[in-house]
Amino acid sequence: MSAPERIPPGPVTSAETAGPADGAPAGGPPGALALLARGELTVDGRVSGASNAVLRCTAELDGRRAACVYKPVAGERPLWDFPDGSLARRETAAYEVSRATGWDLVPPTVLRDGPYGEGMCQLWIEADPEAALLALVEAEEPGPGWLAVGFADVGEGRTALLVHADDPRLRRLAVFDAVVNNADRKGGHLLPDAGGRLHAIDHGVTFNAEDKLRTLLWGWAGEPLPAEAVGVLERLAEELAPGGPLAARLGELITPAETDAVRARVARLLRTGRHPEPGGDWPAIPWPPI
Repeated sequence: MSAPERIPPGPVTSAETAGPADGAPAGGPPGALALLARGELTVDGRVSGASNAVLRCTAELDGRRAACVYKPVAGERPLWDFPDGSLARRETAAYEVSRATGWDLVPPTVLRDGPYGEGMCQLWIEADPEAALLALVEAEEPGPGWLAVGFADVGEGRTALLVHADDPRLRRLAVFDAVVNNADRKGGHLLPDAGGRLHAIDHGVTFNAEDKLRTLLWGWAGEPLPAEAVGVLERLAEELAPGGPLAARLGELITPAETDAVRARVARLLRTGRHPEPGGDWPAIPWPPI
């Protein structure tokens, strides 16, 4: 299917207010991957505020329907520091790593042909607006249950302490981000649902062969990895070995150098046994943080 010259804007849809279509529970219905991969996509609108084309769609297959996000490659803006591949393929690769961890942090995601050509198609997640994982506090130290990220300028010469929850779901995500080398982990990419499950989205700037980790989840920097995370990393190392199932799947989505870099990052995490710390010339915290 060929992509048109221009992706029409369509009705504007807000990611904060649009909900799932019929029959699409937030955790992912059985057969979600098949529905996303083979279902007929109908574009319902364009998500506002995104730097690339993000289309809210409905996927329908054999009488089943679910809301999803479709990001066509044709709507991507080139990035000088991510010259290889596409955002859509990196988003799909991130799902494959998430799936291999067993943590299933990334919603079901496929690479497919759609109304505007090849793109990433991901199950729509309805976030719980009452769930608090990040905060700005006027204090020198975080309160109980919170970890400090750093001080942020909040205008008029004032600063506030940026904190995130000391939450095992976020800690898993911090390990995942270190593996995929996430260069843009913002607060808006964290979608806790009403059932208490955490979903992570927007992984288009991942898998660079150079270290580019940029995140809000620095609260565990330098601390020993939990035993659970070590076990997951050991399993990833096996699946990333040449000829392993995860290595083969990533080989279809990212470059050989990027796959080698994933393997090296997992090995480094296992060797140090600790969460990574900020370092180098790359900014440690994304901007804007939300």
